[in-house]
Amino acid sequence: MHIGCPTEIKPQEFRVGVTPNAAREAIVAGHTVTIETNAGIGAGFTDEDYRDAGAQIAGTAAEVFATADMIVKVKEPQAIERKMLREGQILFTYLHLAPDAAQTHDLIASGCTAIAYETVTDANRGLPLLAPMSEVAGRLAPQSGAWALQKANGGSGVLLGGVPGVRPANVAIIGGGVVGAAAARVAVGMGANVTVLDRSVQRLSYLDDVFMGRLTTQYSDKGAVEELLPRMDMVIGAVLIPGAAAPKLISRAQLSQMKPGSVLVDVAIDQGGCFETSKATTHQDPIYDVDGIVHYCVANMPGAVARTSTIALGNATMPFMLAIANKGWRKACADDPHLLNGLNVHAGKVTYAAVGEALGLDVLAPADALKI
Repeated sequence: MHIGCPTEIKPQEFRVGVTPNAAREAIVAGHTVTIETNAGIGAGFTDEDYRDAGAQIAGTAAEVFATADMIVKVKEPQAIERKMLREGQILFTYLHLAPDAAQTHDLIASGCTAIAYETVTDANRGLPLLAPMSEVAGRLAPQSGAWALQKANGGSGVLLGGVPGVRPANVAIIGGGVVGAAAARVAVGMGANVTVLDRSVQRLSYLDDVFMGRLTTQYSDKGAVEELLPRMDMVIGAVLIPGAAAPKLISRAQLSQMKPGSVLVDVAIDQGGCFETSKATTHQDPIYDVDGIVHYCVANMPGAVARTSTIALGNATMPFMLAIANKGWRKACADDPHLLNGLNVHAGKVTYAAVGEALGLDVLAPADALKI
């Protein structure tokens, strides 16, 4: 199979979909790999690194899209990239289709087979291709929120860890999954007073054991959120419904309950955001103010640490990429139901139920898609 990897063109996205090590593994397995020139520069990989691995270097994205059987990326294809997709071509990347009707309709129109990293599952009901980026985003969230809390950035001027004689910041993390646990680890380490909310008592018990009393756990419901908001200096939204739009946990009306200069960090922004007032921002212009509350809603947070993120993502995606290349997507998905869960669009049809529900589109069962 011919695997192609274009340069990411989303603003301030420095990651790359295929590492030199992944390219080498694919080439050893008998496949051809083409990388767009300078695609890996932002993550510290040169064209020479890819040539040493045996990959070909293409001058333009158009060349990559025109020749590859499978396109491997990091972020969802932008509008100009979607125009280059063709019928029967495989797209393997993050998609986040539920809040993105324009992308979904373009993928349907292209006739491509789109497999989304974020809905591939594992035997433990986890999301193995989302988890490494969730770890990164979670660890970045308190760090980014602490920057937003600085007075010069519009925040309240509260230091996350406080100092002797001055209390630390109060931080609420809504969602105790991979993102929430990673965020809690860093926020606790920075000295903040941390509360984690989740609807799974089992998960809260796990976090209570792991952190050995260094944070507070609380069952998440509307009453609990409303009770906490007036006291919080930072709220991190870390909820996830796989493949679906994120639930709105804080309304605009509730912002009036928060202290002026408090910060909302929305890690769920890729799935539409978990605060009513959230809108996607970039690393170049990461924050904005609504009713005196600072919002940090960067849609590709892990891109800020592109080297770490690219290697972590490559470690996770490479086995699946190789399975698709070695077997073809149909047999790879037929052999692995967890990879089949990643199938979001095929032959002009949505194949992931949560996406169809969010966008009001008919859904073709993934098992039926294997027959087309």
